Amino acid sequence: MNDNTEKQTKSEKLLIPFLVAAPILMVMVLVLLGRSWWCPQGDFSLWSLDIWSSHNSQHLFDAYSISHIQHGIGLFVVLGLIGIGKGCFALRAMIVATIEASWEVLENTPLIINRYREATISLDYFGDSISNSLSDYLMCLIGLFVARRIGWEKSIVLFVILESISLYWIRDSLILNMLMLVAPNDMIRQWQAI
Repeated sequence: MNDNTEKQTKSEKLLIPFLVAAPILMVMVLVLLGRSWWCPQGDFSLWSLDIWSSHNSQHLFDAYSISHIQHGIGLFVVLGLIGIGKGCFALRAMIVATIEASWEVLENTPLIINRYREATISLDYFGDSISNSLSDYLMCLIGLFVARRIGWEKSIVLFVILESISLYWIRDSLILNMLMLVAPNDMIRQWQAI
């Protein structure tokens, strides 16, 4: 095989996960239609970093964008550990993209919105704008590609670093958020509110 054929094969292999993720993204957006496309407050900033603001989850980026990168990293590691998609990154990308898109849809249902408001520090959470859901989806895929690039050992270290940054910065994180959704704890909620 000559160098041009080998390079073409590598670039084609990199393109396949994007081709797989695009239709999943389109279905996600179609399901989310009816939600606000952008911040209803009319603020056109690309990000909102104040988790206590009504702008949270309404712009492209927010403090929780880190947790969506962690989704991609964590799913890459977990799928690899259980042997799913180990030899086929496109399959793993399709599974991760489907899980993330499904979460974005579920997260914006009254069931989860109300659960967030009852059980976590997100008392004023009304769901994500479509643009925020798009960004969350892309952040997850970035996490997936980073994890693939650096391997599962370094991915675990990066996951822990991002978790620590979130805990320090906003007193919330992916693991804490999951814990509070499943088993709310008043002591944690009080610590988060400080």
